[in-house]
Amino acid sequence: MTGAGKYSRRYIIQTVGLIIALSVTAWAVGLVLGTDGMMIPIIVSAVFSFVIECADALVWRRVAERSLDSLPTFYTAVSGFRMLLALAVMLVYWLVAGQESIRMFFFVFAAYYIMLLAHHSIFFAGVSGSIDKLNDVK
Repeated sequence: MTGAGKYSRRYIIQTVGLIIALSVTAWAVGLVLGTDGMMIPIIVSAVFSFVIECADALVWRRVAERSLDSLPTFYTAVSGFRMLLALAVMLVYWLVAGQESIRMFFFVFAAYYIMLLAHHSIFFAGVSGSIDKLNDVK
């Protein structure tokens, strides 16, 4: 496995751990506050997070293995694509579930989205600091 492959795998493993931790936390908060209707927002947010982060990691690995000079463009494109998909998911949820439940969904979804942004930023800032390791493995 290449250096980029190892980083990509570590990113996915960390993502799964963060999604599980956030899901359990959101579920527990919902129980403590006595909030009904938390499971669907948690499931939709967790699936969205998992799919986006796995795609992010796999595409990043491919870009890092083929053209390190394209990574800044990749980071910008991922940010825009993630935001557009998040807006699309919220719109679809609003159209399907209605206006009554969108507020709860928004708060849950926002927590996952902020976790995605933080994890992406922190992880790839660390990887960018050790980008020479990727070049050495090639």
